[in-house]
Amino acid sequence: MRIGGATVLLTGATGGIGQSLARALAARGAKLLLTGRREEVLQPLADRLGARAIVADLADRAQVDDLIAEAAGADILIANAALPSSGEVLGYAPDEVDRALEVNLRAPLQLARALAPRMVASGSGHIVMIGSLSGRTASPGAALYNASKFGLRGFALGLRQDLHGTGVGVSVVQPGFVRDTGMFADSGATTPPGVRTVSVRQVAVATLRAIERDRAEVNIAPLELRLGSALGGLFPSLAAVAQRNAGADRTTRQLAEGQRHNR
Repeated sequence: MRIGGATVLLTGATGGIGQSLARALAARGAKLLLTGRREEVLQPLADRLGARAIVADLADRAQVDDLIAEAAGADILIANAALPSSGEVLGYAPDEVDRALEVNLRAPLQLARALAPRMVASGSGHIVMIGSLSGRTASPGAALYNASKFGLRGFALGLRQDLHGTGVGVSVVQPGFVRDTGMFADSGATTPPGVRTVSVRQVAVATLRAIERDRAEVNIAPLELRLGSALGGLFPSLAAVAQRNAGADRTTRQLAEGQRHNR
């Protein structure tokens, strides 16, 4: 899929990863439709990049429908928006659970379902789900986040099979801990000892490569995290013991506390 000249809908454009993606796409010559909740951040970004800004809260189903109507001509969808949902699920109110699942899972699915038919009809297009290594192996204090990211990964890989041969590709891009900016960095949490991070630029570069090369699944993380997530998916009980021994529960507690105000 060629990015230059293509119309790209990017959700979550106001976050750290979203802004990095927007700049990288603009540099490739994409026609950008940028969406996010914070107009005061979204509009200046769109103005700088010559993009169109569409303010939308993906937790509101009516606003998701409006976004679909406004972005009906998109050639590429990058579903990047997500709410932090760390912390023990028993500490979440029912409406907080609903909001996390609406933004992190339902909205990306509905956007893909609605925008894919036009791509199929034209014989060209690409859909990217920005997931997480939390969609490959579970972690303590992250059941709700795991649920949404496991679901996003399953949907992306299943939809890719459904669209095989149509000219429309589907990718899931799964970062590990991202430094400097984004949900992890903003929380103030620290990684377990010996666990390294990646940059937002690495995530953006990998996402564009996934589109251009039609990659099914791209994991952006240091080797130890990629191996750990692969083994964790195969041996969840062993992974749970390893995470406890590595101090992962401390990191997830820090994440939960640092992200509580964004539920």
